[in-house]
Amino acid sequence: MVECLNVVAATSTMQESNGSQNKIVGGTDAHPGQFPFQLGFYDGHTIPTEFVCGAILYHNDTMITSGGCVRYFNHDNPDSLVVVAGDLNLYLDEETEQRRTVIRIISHEGYNPETHENDIALLKIDRPFDLNEYVSGVTLPDKLQSFSGNAFVSGWGTLSSGGYRPLVLQYVNVPIVSDEACRSGYGDLAWKIKDYMICAGEEGKGPCSGDGGGPMICGDYLCGITNWGYGCGLAGYPGVFTEVSYFVDWIQANE
Repeated sequence: MVECLNVVAATSTMQESNGSQNKIVGGTDAHPGQFPFQLGFYDGHTIPTEFVCGAILYHNDTMITSGGCVRYFNHDNPDSLVVVAGDLNLYLDEETEQRRTVIRIISHEGYNPETHENDIALLKIDRPFDLNEYVSGVTLPDKLQSFSGNAFVSGWGTLSSGGYRPLVLQYVNVPIVSDEACRSGYGDLAWKIKDYMICAGEEGKGPCSGDGGGPMICGDYLCGITNWGYGCGLAGYPGVFTEVSYFVDWIQANE
């Protein structure tokens, strides 16, 4: 199945996976402060509070996530959304966490939930985060900067498709896959893989539902935002990410 690594599953010849129901496959427990830009956000209207998606700290008052993660929330008054920075174990108070309320959502005007095009959004919060060794912003790439080699993907998605969510933030080192090889593997869904997307993963390693909106890190830069894929860690089907270097101008214009 194609899982939308955000919230909503799309329909096609294969079924997708959008990032909010599963986790990093083949990952390792992160240690405190290893990914200080990794955030999680929650719907405070549910009891207990429901984990929605991952997000990425850019500036102390601005977060980056995927459009699919926030498509069902009121963009001008998302008072139910709470974002948490400095977290590692979702079920323990480690005294490094900071919580803020989301006051505005800015989704890309060209976002298409069916095709995952322009799948990027910004979150603005009620007051800035205090930056420290556990909470700090990510570095954007240059406009249209390209990447190859390997990347790190992190999140609290499930360990397998339809599996359980981990207690501790997971990360995995995955190979970046060329657009050509990615399209070849996806067959009937190849048309969905646009030039402004980037693929990464291999058999037994990659993002899964629940990781949506989280970071893909290439060296020192945020190169991708977890978006969608076919299953989780399946051979020939790497995860598909929003390629951040294509959206640098948009981020800076809307931050």
